[in-house]
Amino acid sequence: MASTRTPDPDSGWLSDDELAQVRRRLPILYVEAVPVRLDGMGVVTEVGALLRVNPAGSITRTLVSGRVLYGETLRDALYRHLEKDLGPMAFPQLPASPVPFSVAEYFPFPSPTRFDDDRQHAVALAFVVPVTGTCDPRQDALELTWLTPEEAASDRVSNEMEGGRGALLRTALASVGVLP
Repeated sequence: MASTRTPDPDSGWLSDDELAQVRRRLPILYVEAVPVRLDGMGVVTEVGALLRVNPAGSITRTLVSGRVLYGETLRDALYRHLEKDLGPMAFPQLPASPVPFSVAEYFPFPSPTRFDDDRQHAVALAFVVPVTGTCDPRQDALELTWLTPEEAASDRVSNEMEGGRGALLRTALASVGVLP
């Protein structure tokens, strides 16, 4: 049966049926962001991790994440997802030239990467983004927990994250010099 929802043809969004078809045939481009708080010297003092309920009903931790829309710049996609997940008062500080700290490849089957997503093959450009404002998680996030870099890199937090994002979080911390 065809979907009755018709997206705005200029929005860059796909209907649920169209997205399911595309996910079966093509990798989807995502951005992922690790929100951080910095001290006056630019050193990461806190790392944000979202708490949410996954589709299976389990409570997990995750990062800010979402698709890049057709015609959307990476900067715009990052900002949109940070605002969507952390609220309009988070005030993310996007760099003048956004360069990811890593590229994560997610597969719906066993793969050589550490990352998995049972819905699709996805490629995510991952960024560390300082936020200076008040974060009020929205959408499907229950809360944003601020962790020390050591807590964020712990096995406990890593085990609470889905799809290998614990490894991605550790890579983020290493990229900003707070982990060896």
